[in-house]
Amino acid sequence: MLSYKAVVTADDVQGVAGDRLDQSWTSVLVLVCTFPVVIGAFVAAARDGLRRVYLRRVLRPLGAVLAIMASMGTSALAMAPELAGFRDAVGLPGRVVIVSLMVWSIGFALYGIGLSLVHVFRTADIHEVLPPLLAGVLVWEMALLDLLTGAYDQAPPGIRWLFVLGAPVTVTALSWWELHRLRRHHGLTLRTALGR
Repeated sequence: MLSYKAVVTADDVQGVAGDRLDQSWTSVLVLVCTFPVVIGAFVAAARDGLRRVYLRRVLRPLGAVLAIMASMGTSALAMAPELAGFRDAVGLPGRVVIVSLMVWSIGFALYGIGLSLVHVFRTADIHEVLPPLLAGVLVWEMALLDLLTGAYDQAPPGIRWLFVLGAPVTVTALSWWELHRLRRHHGLTLRTALGR
């Protein structure tokens, strides 16, 4: 980034750090949107007996998604201008409680964003082959978003392609390796997960 003049001043450092934080948040939002599609396709492709089992197992990962969204919504709601009258009405003790809950929910959300990206919203609770599949789909979606939004425009085309495609290719290779190890050491494959 220094070579391509993306970071020259302290403001540029803040801008790059802000971009990476925005990218993490976007990853979580894309994962939240991708989650039901991939899980729905997985459950729909499974045999009848396994569908019921997988649908019951979806509750924990769904709870993880809802917890992240609720924590972000709570902090946004606490600062909403429409609730200024309520904040004034509760007085100083109420404001202390609201600010404490808001700080806690922001901390919970930031910690949860990291965990949700690492553990792919607990999708291993549904079946062990889902995290590498979902991670692969997510990282290619993020690469497509980087291309569409013009991320890394300041870099030359070759380096830009390396920045955009480096993560998807690496994550795809790691996902294939994880699936290979699941098959080799535990006998778990996508075909057996679907009951085929």
